[in-house]
Amino acid sequence: MGHDHNHAPAPGATVSAGYRKRLVAVLAITVTVLIVQVVGALISGSLALLADAGHMATDSLGVVLALVAVTLAQRAASARRTYGWQRVEVLAALGNSLLLLGIGLYIVVQAVQRIGDPPEIRSGVMLAAAVLGLVANGVSLLILKGGQDKSLNMRGAYLEVLGDALGSIAVIVAAILIITTGWTGADVVASLVVGALVLPRAWSLLRDALDVLLENAPRDVDMAQVRQHILETDGVVDVHDLHAWTITSGSKALSAHVVVSEDALANGHGGRVLDALGGCLGQHFDMEHCTFQLESASHRTHEAPVHD
Repeated sequence: MGHDHNHAPAPGATVSAGYRKRLVAVLAITVTVLIVQVVGALISGSLALLADAGHMATDSLGVVLALVAVTLAQRAASARRTYGWQRVEVLAALGNSLLLLGIGLYIVVQAVQRIGDPPEIRSGVMLAAAVLGLVANGVSLLILKGGQDKSLNMRGAYLEVLGDALGSIAVIVAAILIITTGWTGADVVASLVVGALVLPRAWSLLRDALDVLLENAPRDVDMAQVRQHILETDGVVDVHDLHAWTITSGSKALSAHVVVSEDALANGHGGRVLDALGGCLGQHFDMEHCTFQLESASHRTHEAPVHD
């Protein structure tokens, strides 16, 4: 027996679908600034600016991956793909996190190699390109802010742009130091700061994406409380084989074997128990897909011993 408590934004749609136009706008801004920063880095000789441009490049690719994932995720489910392509959004977030890790490590390695031997820097060009990057990133952050707490895919794009904005600030500070003091080592320091900003955010996104792919229980769901709510439902005697996971951002699922009293089963109250369970978990834990197997106490002896 099953019960589905639906909180989806629209039939067949994922949370990220509503932010597609925002992603397109951010992509246009990012690519434009990327070109300017690459040219500026080549002219100025600034590693920090080149690192910022490299981060912009991963931003661009990350947004492209997000757009592709959002588009694929809207495809209808089929007999083979019963959840459709919704999990593609999580794969895109995984790809974004790996890109961020790669660029962060590259920046750190290049910066370390320049310690003690910093090249000549054209700080004026460096400063102008970094300021442009900061302004563009600020606009992109405003565009993405509304969706970053609702979708893992949007969060990946938001974190990339946020890290790049902080990196632009570091480059600006370095450029000002070079202009006012002549200390070109500030470029190396700014490069290390950019790397330090990128790596923790990449790890956070990677961890969250792996949680979904490994079908760990959602971080905002306390399984002990879920079990307690089920046990407190009228007619329920016990619960086992309880599992919760995330299909994609904003779409949580749960399944459980629920032992119901003999009286409830004999009196045909199974439907009432299902409605109570679905309503309770939908209201308290925002579970979109809840599937319950109702059974008598004697049924436990027919199940595999690995069930919990």
